Amino acid sequence: MTTMATAHDSLTGEILRKFSRWMVWIVFGLAALIAVIVGYIIDPRVTAAVLASAVRQSTPLVLGAMCGLIGERSGVINIGIEGQMLLAAFIGFLVNVWTGNLLFAVSAGVLTGALLGALLAFMSVTLMIDQIIGGSVINILALGLTGYFYTAGLTTKGKLAPIALGPLAKIPLVGPVLFDNPPITYATIILVFVVHYVLFHTKWGLRTRAVGEHPRAADTVGVNVYFMRYVNVIIGGGFAGLAGAFLTLEAVGSFERAMTNGRGFVALAVMIFGKWTPLGSWGAALLFGLASAVQTQLQFGGKVDIPHQFIGILPYLLTIVVLAGFGGRARPPAADGVPYKKE
Repeated sequence: MTTMATAHDSLTGEILRKFSRWMVWIVFGLAALIAVIVGYIIDPRVTAAVLASAVRQSTPLVLGAMCGLIGERSGVINIGIEGQMLLAAFIGFLVNVWTGNLLFAVSAGVLTGALLGALLAFMSVTLMIDQIIGGSVINILALGLTGYFYTAGLTTKGKLAPIALGPLAKIPLVGPVLFDNPPITYATIILVFVVHYVLFHTKWGLRTRAVGEHPRAADTVGVNVYFMRYVNVIIGGGFAGLAGAFLTLEAVGSFERAMTNGRGFVALAVMIFGKWTPLGSWGAALLFGLASAVQTQLQFGGKVDIPHQFIGILPYLLTIVVLAGFGGRARPPAADGVPYKKE
């Protein structure tokens, strides 16, 4: 009798916790919707510009988050996202300078990220070194190489321009935000749904999640744990490379030392906040992108007289708050960071 009462109380408590979490999201969503409507009534142009900026600034974050979650879903921790993005941004920029072909430049950035992913997989899966150290090696390597070979004064032959999707781009508020973006931003939105489908609705995704949760059990039913981890980490590296290409070939059009500015580490926070899911990570990335867009508007709008140093910390303060509030409740894959040795 006591056992049944305890189980009932536990179930009730779990239902209440889930209900409270949903209520928080509902309240937050309603508050955001009301803020957007009020802002649009007050100043439609500024509101549309801030939301469009939020979508674009979320692009490298969600790409970095998908890089991290694909690796961790297969059991490999990747804290080298920052380095993968930085070196990919540099190589993509150089290829654009040399060839003037943006397609080649983007491809070079993606390939650079994938190669660094292969390096991380080799260190983590084959050599079985500590995965945190492996990611740190990539970050240090990228920072050193880009700093050493950086040449001031290089200019590109243009960058990726926004593409308006016909009548959709003329829809009030929604059009400029979702249907008037450059190619990598569009590609990222599509990739979020593709990765979600592959991860949760295909045999490949099932095997990926299996080697991240219980690799020995997956091995016993014929799943090649090493192959799955290698391929997923390399694909994730390609996503980080695309994020780097976004920075130099779509967002800025130039390269500066350490221009990733911590986005790779923020992407890890986005991944945790999104509970290792593509759609959740996209939502978290949009939140961080909105914080960045708001702080940019506050700095350059000229309507708020606050030192820019305080305004500039807004996205990073949000990172701390999110990790403190949600990081402890998120459960990573059971075999995350644990090297697998076949017996």
